[in-house]
Amino acid sequence: MPEKASIHKHADADGQFRRKPSQFRDSISSSPDSEFPPEKDRYALYINQGCPWAHRANLVRSLKGLESIIQLIVCDFELTKEGWLFTGRDGSDEKDPLYGFTRMQDLYKKADPEYEGRFTVPALWDKKAETIVNNESSEIIRMFYSAFDELLPEHLREDGKPGGGFYPEKLQKEIDAMNDWVYNTVNNGVYKTGFASTQDAYEANLYPLFESLDRLEKHLGEPGHHPYLFGEYITEADIRLYTTMIRFDVAYYNIFMCNLKMIRHDYPRLSRWLRNLYWDGGKTLNGHAFKDTVNFWTYKYGYLRSKGRAEPDAKLVVPKGPVPDIQPLDDDKVTNGH
Repeated sequence: MPEKASIHKHADADGQFRRKPSQFRDSISSSPDSEFPPEKDRYALYINQGCPWAHRANLVRSLKGLESIIQLIVCDFELTKEGWLFTGRDGSDEKDPLYGFTRMQDLYKKADPEYEGRFTVPALWDKKAETIVNNESSEIIRMFYSAFDELLPEHLREDGKPGGGFYPEKLQKEIDAMNDWVYNTVNNGVYKTGFASTQDAYEANLYPLFESLDRLEKHLGEPGHHPYLFGEYITEADIRLYTTMIRFDVAYYNIFMCNLKMIRHDYPRLSRWLRNLYWDGGKTLNGHAFKDTVNFWTYKYGYLRSKGRAEPDAKLVVPKGPVPDIQPLDDDKVTNGH
């Protein structure tokens, strides 16, 4: 059993936070020799509601209409000395419905008894082979785009969507380039800032984070880059940025000390983009997946816990602001940048 110190130790000796790579990297495919073919009810997606990487996988599951095809299993969002647990609290399953496990690490050990990495979410599980197919969110979401399309109605398939789907061929190079710098300085940048354990490490990541937010704000003001990052239709770039931005003002700004600027007050274009997605302002989504997969209280409480500001049994004082968690779609004060 890992010790609490190793579970909760986020920064290396030099004060910098460095994310470890995922280790299960297989794919679901319709090719004749595929080890993991697309089948209804064969796969389960394990998440917790606090993690932005798990959020992006759950979001695409909903956007693609895969709820009846891929089972969703939710563990608690509070990281304990035993890792992620099933507790029945805050939307978590009381136990793993497949095997009765109470810890995510038990699932990893079932997949590979010799596994020694971190027990992370999301994890895509194959019920038939009884193993983890993949635990890298960026690869899981790309599988979800099209791997199950043969099981979906025509309007949810990628080849039938206007704009070419979430990862259209004509935009792949631009999306990949944006993903690269957004991941390093924004998605992971908030963690590198919030988990820094020295002043130098904190400032070394804080300023690049806001330089990238400035860059995104400028990008959204350019021709062909609104209302979404690459124009009229939502792409992977929007999905990957969204799960960080929806947490920014309520958690990263205060708890992770990413507090040079707020999205709602200092980035009018980013704020409009975020609210447009959350409130389904573009009317281009499958239902209200961007809103329905969000849990603001989870972010506030979970990030306080992750910062290690209290002992496991202590009661946290959870910040109430900002109010509201996100503004209405039409908010002239924010839209005009005042």
